[in-house]
Amino acid sequence: MPAPHPNPPPQAGEGTNDRCANLSFLLADEAATAAFAGRLASTLRAGMVIHLRGDLGAGKTTLVRALLHALGYTGRVKSPTYTLLEQYEAGGLHLCHFDLYRFRSKEEWEAAGFREEFDGRNVCLVEWPEKAHGLVPQADMEILFEILPRGRNITIRANTETGKECLRSLQN
Repeated sequence: MPAPHPNPPPQAGEGTNDRCANLSFLLADEAATAAFAGRLASTLRAGMVIHLRGDLGAGKTTLVRALLHALGYTGRVKSPTYTLLEQYEAGGLHLCHFDLYRFRSKEEWEAAGFREEFDGRNVCLVEWPEKAHGLVPQADMEILFEILPRGRNITIRANTETGKECLRSLQN
């Protein structure tokens, strides 16, 4: 199981800003990522928006793949690098996995009809949300990936009450 970071950022109610809560985990390897994904899967709720941020190769798609498997999805999980969107049903949830790395313009967003996917029913996992030029809805949670010499550090930031509830579940 992933280990909480030895010096976690302030928790909800600590620090100077209770609007945003944080929690960090060290993921030493792919097995630790899968274990963390299992914990995260149990906190997901319909309608959530989760932004995934980090450099190329940081593990964003690996986490989504592990999350889907933790929810019981048995099919192949493809990276949406070229398709921009892959959709799945697992664990009683509808999940939309976006990879907006190749996104170029606001017009492309409208033409693709992505706004319709953020309908309060789908769980939307969005890699590279900044490429959508502010058109992606606010994240309930943001997961920030940092590549380390051995493994990854992820910091989860909760931006809404729904996100904070999920973060509290991850702390237990």
